[in-house]
Amino acid sequence: MSRVGKVPVIIPPKVKAVVNDQKVMVEGPKGKVEKTFNQVVKISIDGNTIIVKPNDDSRIGRAMYGTARSIIAGMVKGVTDGFIKNLEIQGVGFKATLKGKVLDLALGYSHPILMQIPTGINVTVTENAAKNPIIKVEGVDKQMVGQVAAKIKSYYPVEPYKGKGVRIEGEHVRRKEGKKAG
Repeated sequence: MSRVGKVPVIIPPKVKAVVNDQKVMVEGPKGKVEKTFNQVVKISIDGNTIIVKPNDDSRIGRAMYGTARSIIAGMVKGVTDGFIKNLEIQGVGFKATLKGKVLDLALGYSHPILMQIPTGINVTVTENAAKNPIIKVEGVDKQMVGQVAAKIKSYYPVEPYKGKGVRIEGEHVRRKEGKKAG
């Protein structure tokens, strides 16, 4: 049995949650998120808490109700606080600019990389003290914010020799020693 799944999700005062069969809709000051869950879990609202239980004593039911509770807790946190991922670009001549809903990345290739920003995600581009571009990805859906950040990072992951590329802020990249003359 899941220890995480046994803890109910508390709904803050400014948040409105609705459960229709297996569909959970959460609306708050930052926005609105809805997800549909598997039939193996039973989701109900009791006062100002959301309770998730397995529908039966099957192995998948016991495994999935902790996951479903964690996703619902993330939805509640997203509509109240939001989620943010900061990406840092390091490398000579590497740039990022925002043109409306299109992110223009110059990452050392012969062509610019144009990425369409999905709806529900806000992206801002700034510079840090070392003149490296910082891309701030924010939104209410944790999975969507992580997916957009991972897609931006996948265009030029950090290489281990010089350390240039796109990294998530705070990420440690293990550096390798280059060839030795010999």
